[in-house]
Amino acid sequence: MTEIHPFAKYIGIIGRGPRLSRPLTEDEMLGAARMIMKGEVEPLQLGALLCILRMRAEVPAEGAGFVKAARETFTIPENAPAVDLDWATYSGKVRHLPWFLLSALVLSQNGVKICMQGTEGHTEGRVFSSEALTHMGIPMAGSMQEAADQIRDTNFAYLPLRNFCKPLQDIIDLKSILGLRTPVNTFARMLNPFQAPHEIQNVFHPAYRDIHRDTAQLLGQPHMAVFKGEGGEIERRPQKPVLVESLRAGEKWDEHWPALLGDAGQHRTDDDLNLDRLVWTWQGKEESEYAHAAITGTLAVALRLLGRADGVDDALNKARDMWAARNKSFF
Repeated sequence: MTEIHPFAKYIGIIGRGPRLSRPLTEDEMLGAARMIMKGEVEPLQLGALLCILRMRAEVPAEGAGFVKAARETFTIPENAPAVDLDWATYSGKVRHLPWFLLSALVLSQNGVKICMQGTEGHTEGRVFSSEALTHMGIPMAGSMQEAADQIRDTNFAYLPLRNFCKPLQDIIDLKSILGLRTPVNTFARMLNPFQAPHEIQNVFHPAYRDIHRDTAQLLGQPHMAVFKGEGGEIERRPQKPVLVESLRAGEKWDEHWPALLGDAGQHRTDDDLNLDRLVWTWQGKEESEYAHAAITGTLAVALRLLGRADGVDDALNKARDMWAARNKSFF
């Protein structure tokens, strides 16, 4: 008799059919993800788990278990500074430049210590944060230690997923084989490698807002915000109102933000995804109504999350003032 592989039980729980299957508990996903992180799973088993979860959508308990297992594989350097804000960037941009990067850099100039963590290259035709930041002369962190050093020196670091949790990067890279994104794209956003008290998250599909927030709550994250961002990145779509779901001291809050621009048809896409425009906009050599609204609108959400604004209007006013007062010689 062939011995049953120990990972098979997890596939059996979620894959028995509409009547007998159920989601994994947090402890069950913790056990399954530990095996995945250690490379103790057959490729066929991994593909089955990922596809089943993708078909029915992961639940918060599964997210919490997976994130806990992934966090066990990396260690915060002893000399790391206290990071204020974890900023996930996993989607890449295709219709507009990544204006949100300038929002994050403004925050760093104002004393907010940010770890931006993410991935790149999994989808053709997209501009990923690593490419844009490199174009602006901002280096990638090769490890958590390098990220800690950069945050200490400049208040900002971009830490690629492959440089602190490579097994998850390997799974994300399976998109070219599976033909679809996997639940790991959701889980990885919540890794928060430096355990920052504030997390800012994004979704492309609104239904995932609750999954992100509920998972963060299960993980004990004190403060977080999640909203439907432009192209799936943490960036306000200024022509649209937006619901920001958040945790404040662990409690759930909802806040509705108004549109910042008028007719959506006037701002559909950028004709030119020239990365030089990010630098020119920062330096004040190029001005765009859309870019200004995207930058300050995103910055306002972050300020609200960080407790630096008393409401939506106050956050927007402070964001506009902060952008206007930026050090234009940064680049």
